[in-house]
Amino acid sequence: MVYWEDFKVKDSVAKHLIIISFDAVTSNDYEVLMGLSNFSHCMMEGSFVKKVNTVYPSLTYPAHTTIITGNYPKKHGIVNNTLTQPGKESPDWYWNRKHIKCKTLYDLAKENNLTVASLLWPVTAKAKIKYNMPEIFPNKKFENQVMVSLVNGSPYYQLELNSKFGKIRNGLKQPELDNFILASAIYTLKTYKPNLTLIHFTDVDSMRHQYGTNSKESMKALLRHDGRLGELLNALKEADMYKDSNIVLLGDHGFLDGNKMICLNSLFRENNLITLDDKGKIKDWKAYMKSCDGSAYIYLKDNKDRETLKVLQKLLYPLKEKSKHGIEEILTGKDAGKLGADENCAFMLEACEGFYFVEDHDGDIIKNVDDKDIGVKKHHTRGTHGYSPKKASLETFFIALGKNIKKGTIVNSINLVDEGPTFAKLLGLTMKNVDGKVIKSILE
Repeated sequence: MVYWEDFKVKDSVAKHLIIISFDAVTSNDYEVLMGLSNFSHCMMEGSFVKKVNTVYPSLTYPAHTTIITGNYPKKHGIVNNTLTQPGKESPDWYWNRKHIKCKTLYDLAKENNLTVASLLWPVTAKAKIKYNMPEIFPNKKFENQVMVSLVNGSPYYQLELNSKFGKIRNGLKQPELDNFILASAIYTLKTYKPNLTLIHFTDVDSMRHQYGTNSKESMKALLRHDGRLGELLNALKEADMYKDSNIVLLGDHGFLDGNKMICLNSLFRENNLITLDDKGKIKDWKAYMKSCDGSAYIYLKDNKDRETLKVLQKLLYPLKEKSKHGIEEILTGKDAGKLGADENCAFMLEACEGFYFVEDHDGDIIKNVDDKDIGVKKHHTRGTHGYSPKKASLETFFIALGKNIKKGTIVNSINLVDEGPTFAKLLGLTMKNVDGKVIKSILE
């Protein structure tokens, strides 16, 4: 085990690593970012990657867990945003650290006596992080936001932040939520000066879901992010941390617009693979389509049920031949595993551009997205992600600057799994048994 005291005397290792995730900011946004003062400053002062290949499915929770483990979803276990809970109107998310099957960057840091702060980083509920405000929300009638957060994170730390900045928040609405996280992050950096800080902003993701990928609302959110970035950079300088820090700005996935929803559970219900009770709720199931938005898993309740598997084959493959049903590709579980997704599924389906999957089990198989339902009904959005990383526009971005980062290096392409091992290296540590590799070309 390597302790901070063992290597802090080495001038080559910066004392602080600040990782700032701008959810849903993509490689296509570079043209805009280059015109923004703070993002362009970071690009000129450090290195950046033109395109970062994300994971499959290209969702926030699988991607963020890949970022801090260096592994693909099938290995780290976060194979979707939400758990498979057929019939539950609002499935629970993979909020908890216990769902991750391998070591994380913050685990490694803690083992080596480094202090860690995390602000709304996904899958950190009940993680052993000293300053932890996990991303989690109440999903039961008797729960409320304050108690759920306190129980699953660092209670005294969160009470401190809420007492100082709680008035900024407006529930989960943007841009207030990111403004609250910004104020909390600045206070945390100045007050506690963690060795590793993880910050997750979701303003752009929210705007792109509700208004579309290239909407004016999304562009305004990018402008707000530039302002937030500037405030964080100033805070590091005011705290006398800037010169002894490495700063990374990154995204998790790209984005595509869509206006048609694929509801395969309706088809499964019609063919007796899903049965309902008298209230129209799922009572039992043999096969279930679990949405990843731009892609979907098909699970068997009993993996040995060969009869249901044959029924699925007869139902699904003809749909692929008809473009109106929006299915671009059908993968077996084994093939999905080769792409880093959940190999325990019976099938994984990829939607055509313009389509995405929802878990409705009533009505038509294909439903049009109605503008009046955007922001009102669950899963009704103008833009989404979750598609295969092979699709154009799914790549994300990566900018790094600081004590151990070369200035002026431009890398054409990396994989999201390469980020975790690189972050460990920047902390003077080594991440073992991972799918990714260190991005050596950007390091001094």
